[in-house]
Amino acid sequence: MAKKQKDRINVVYSTNPNFSYESEDEEQLETLPKNQQKLYVSIDKKQRAGKEVTLIEGFIGADEDLKDLGKTLKSKCGVGGTAKDGEILIQGNFKEKIFEMLLKDGYSQTKKKGG
Repeated sequence: MAKKQKDRINVVYSTNPNFSYESEDEEQLETLPKNQQKLYVSIDKKQRAGKEVTLIEGFIGADEDLKDLGKTLKSKCGVGGTAKDGEILIQGNFKEKIFEMLLKDGYSQTKKKGG
């Protein structure tokens, strides 16, 4: 019961018997098919002490699918990285390799961004 009360927002107490509480429900985004994903692959150095990272932007879908794609790319490149907020960061300059992997994997609308 304590769990239900923590999910309620914007109400401390109500005497209205017909009142329905607002609750925080996470909205799950449906992941677009691979051929409809518009991904952008670029190299980024900003706020990283001069270190290069490969940035994959534009993923639309559930966090689980984003993390699965990030895990696959990290393992194929043999480096670390992170996946959150619709972006995947791969440590190092792997722009060409990741671009080719995404095209081969079915992400046909993938584009390179930057020089």
